[in-house]
Amino acid sequence: MDPNLIGEFMGTLVLVLIGNGTVANVVLKKTLGNNSGWPVIISGFGLAVVAGIFVAQACGSPGAHINPAVTLALAVNSGDFSNFLPFLVAQTLGALVGAMLVWLHFMPHWAETPDAGGKLACFSTGGAIPNTVANFISEALGTLVLVFGIVCIVKAAPAAGVTQLLIGLLVWGIGAGLGGTTGFAINPARDLGPRIAHAILPIPGKGDSNFGYGITVPVLGGFAGAILAGLLLKIMGL
Repeated sequence: MDPNLIGEFMGTLVLVLIGNGTVANVVLKKTLGNNSGWPVIISGFGLAVVAGIFVAQACGSPGAHINPAVTLALAVNSGDFSNFLPFLVAQTLGALVGAMLVWLHFMPHWAETPDAGGKLACFSTGGAIPNTVANFISEALGTLVLVFGIVCIVKAAPAAGVTQLLIGLLVWGIGAGLGGTTGFAINPARDLGPRIAHAILPIPGKGDSNFGYGITVPVLGGFAGAILAGLLLKIMGL
């Protein structure tokens, strides 16, 4: 198998395991992190991205996209779409397996948590105020900032090991500044894979997986932001 696909799978798995695990630790009842709040969630996701990038690179994907929005934006910028579909599959499968491990890790806590919406939040995102157009714009804008910011960080060529940390800080900043409207998926695979896991896993009292929102906002909104980012990168000559 292509080492790049293995790296994308493993990196996205680690991203979701730590990131979604942080949400579960905050949301699910009777965890030691219960009710610790939004700062913990955005910090956990920022560090999850750092870990995911390092793992992806170590496992064979030097580019370490771990996000189909990054893959799509770079494809739009370069005109080469050959990596998009295989990377999308590897990233989504990695996110799916990572979410399954989150479910396994927090096994006793699902039954202790009565809120179906909270359980879904441990897997995927949702609008704080449900509004398809506004939520779509939020995801598109957040994804655009993420991808454009990543390319700018990489172009700056920081010292070895610093790039990964700076990207994690960028994710932390997006979560702090823009994430409160939709939960800042800013990564279609990070939402879709876990949402599929939520649909198929035997989670007590889990409720609906809400694929209508999932496909429209974090997936299509994320891809819209990625396309805009790719076009902006081309215009700027980056």
